[in-house]
Amino acid sequence: MPKNSKVTQREHSSEHVTESVADLLALEEPVDYKQSILNVAGEAGGKQKVADVEDRPAWNSKLQYILAQIGFSVGLGNIWRFPYLCQKNGGGAYLVPYLVLLIIIGIPLFFLELAVGQRIRRGSIGVWHYVCPRLGGIGFSSCIVCLFVGLYYNVIIGWSIFYFFKSFQYPLPWSECPVARNGTAAVVEPECEKSSATTYFWYREALDISNSISESGGLNWKMTLCLLVAWSIVGMAVVKGIQSSGKVMYFSSLFPYVVLACFLVRGLLLRGAVDGILHMFTPKLDKMLDPQVWREAATQVFFALGLGFGGVIAFSSYNKQDNNCHFDAALVSFINFFTSVLATLVVFAVLGFKANIMNEKCVVENAEKILGYLNTDVLSRALIPPHVNFSHLTTKDYAEMYKVIKTVKEDHFSALGLDPCLLEDELDKSVQGTGLAFIAFTEAMTHFPASPFWSVMFFLMLINLGLGSMIGTMAGITTPIIDTFKVPKEMFTVGCCVFAFFVGLLFVQRSGNYFVTMFDDYSATLPLTVIVILENVAVAWIYGTKKFMQELTEMLGFQPYRFYFYMWKFVSPLCMAVLTTASIIQLGVTPPGYSAWIKEEAAERYLYFPNWAMALLITLIVVAVLPIPVVFVLRHFHLLSDGSNTLSVSYKKGRMMKDISNLEENDETRFILSKVPSEAPSPMPTHRSYLGPGSTSPLETSGNPNGRYGSGYLLASTPESEL
Repeated sequence: MPKNSKVTQREHSSEHVTESVADLLALEEPVDYKQSILNVAGEAGGKQKVADVEDRPAWNSKLQYILAQIGFSVGLGNIWRFPYLCQKNGGGAYLVPYLVLLIIIGIPLFFLELAVGQRIRRGSIGVWHYVCPRLGGIGFSSCIVCLFVGLYYNVIIGWSIFYFFKSFQYPLPWSECPVARNGTAAVVEPECEKSSATTYFWYREALDISNSISESGGLNWKMTLCLLVAWSIVGMAVVKGIQSSGKVMYFSSLFPYVVLACFLVRGLLLRGAVDGILHMFTPKLDKMLDPQVWREAATQVFFALGLGFGGVIAFSSYNKQDNNCHFDAALVSFINFFTSVLATLVVFAVLGFKANIMNEKCVVENAEKILGYLNTDVLSRALIPPHVNFSHLTTKDYAEMYKVIKTVKEDHFSALGLDPCLLEDELDKSVQGTGLAFIAFTEAMTHFPASPFWSVMFFLMLINLGLGSMIGTMAGITTPIIDTFKVPKEMFTVGCCVFAFFVGLLFVQRSGNYFVTMFDDYSATLPLTVIVILENVAVAWIYGTKKFMQELTEMLGFQPYRFYFYMWKFVSPLCMAVLTTASIIQLGVTPPGYSAWIKEEAAERYLYFPNWAMALLITLIVVAVLPIPVVFVLRHFHLLSDGSNTLSVSYKKGRMMKDISNLEENDETRFILSKVPSEAPSPMPTHRSYLGPGSTSPLETSGNPNGRYGSGYLLASTPESEL
């Protein structure tokens, strides 16, 4: 061995010696590398410890991982968005476009995200940097969208916490209107009298809402405390990464199904429940030809599975390399669909009961009007059928009496002010979102026997549904940042929660509900569709669908169906492009606005966002997608390294250690891989072929857990998070 070689020098020095791979292999004689470990990586950064793939945290069991994915994908939207869309868009007929789009968009793109996360074993930033460095901004955009969603989503959990604690009293505080004392007289609160007890409690007692988004009104201290509790719960759940969040998922993912099952059994025993379910699933086939129905179905599929957030990739990155992610994609997707249908049954069983209650109330009120007209001779008693008994008036008797009066008094009927009191009209009153959970459903529960118990169960279910989604959303932020920048996990996670709480104060002022509406409707919809289109394009058209399918075959041990090849290559990108175009057109045709609660009128009024709010709305969308073009431009003009020409090693006392330093234009990977630069390896890391359970790869010649080539080199692995 040459005396001036650096390998000789290291025997006489304790200092690190760093040299290029070309110099190392050109000057040195063959040495025994069996006691050395070489880690080749192309990522910019400082010196890092050699980390084997197995050092990355892993799920304790497959069940824990599946529950985490279910907890993330099954959220509040399954409870209060899907039933509304199903009712609005044709009842049972809506399930057809939803299932079709789930198969051609949902499952293929969900499988794609699971596969790249499991293959590369990084968060969203690292994954898209490896697949296509110029589109590395996709990962940063995902993190920003997760931040926007997490800010307002946890506010909804805070609302549920408020209602949860208010449920421990009988009667429930939203069951009756409050009575104010005016001297010796008791007066019902006018705002409540004009609306309803549950509506009044939501807008006045819970939110204490202002009349418009421009009227801040100061902080709502009750909701501020609830938001603090919500962020504390989320922080404790995610502070240890999957070690803590994985255990939480056993309860937060399974408990909602217990509650839904209990509500379904209880709901089916309620009078009028069957009316609600039949109304729900009666198909209106003409709706299937409406393009708007397909657009809303595609949007629901897209958001129901959590595509583009980065949470799916983050959770999948902690899997074993040979995990069957194809099975996971189909399983989680159909469990999500089953949950949506189950929730729809529960919602409309309860709303059917509520509709019957309200319809009977309508009959009683209008019967009193008719009795008044009979006593004042406005109406003749001859108009009343002889079998009608006003003390036990049924809806059928009232409908018959209403029809007779309307026919005879046709010219003056409108002056009587009688309502038809049709059950279908009550069932057609579409409610979604907070209107369903905090007004319609809470009103129905006031008529349940043991109503506080059911209220506690319902809001505890909402808290757990929200918590499961928040854990996935936080993973979409923390995992890629920790993987990429190696920041301390606990410190960064706590810092994120503290920062989010203070920014989230925007949503707990008296006008906060209007900001929740803005963020919910506009901050994520368009950016996420752009993100997922680019994810699809990066894998199918830049990295290559055939190449990706080969990678999957090696990883899974079997070749995925050719169906996925055509979906990824043609169908999914086209459908997503149409959805994005439709979303942009919808945004341009319908001026952005919100439903404001006007205290004096005790009613909602649709208002358009003022100019400053429009500027904020546009800023949210721009900020979310901005990293994509910025990173593309920086890497296209070589202003930001993509890591493709960084490869060298340093070593000390017989142990090779990774050191990153920029090489010259000649790609020196050829000295290791015996390839010209044009044949440089793909950005996907190399892994052993699947040979069946318990088998050993031919590339692994040592009993050391670090798999090696015959010459003793460690298999090139992706830099891992030290979670």
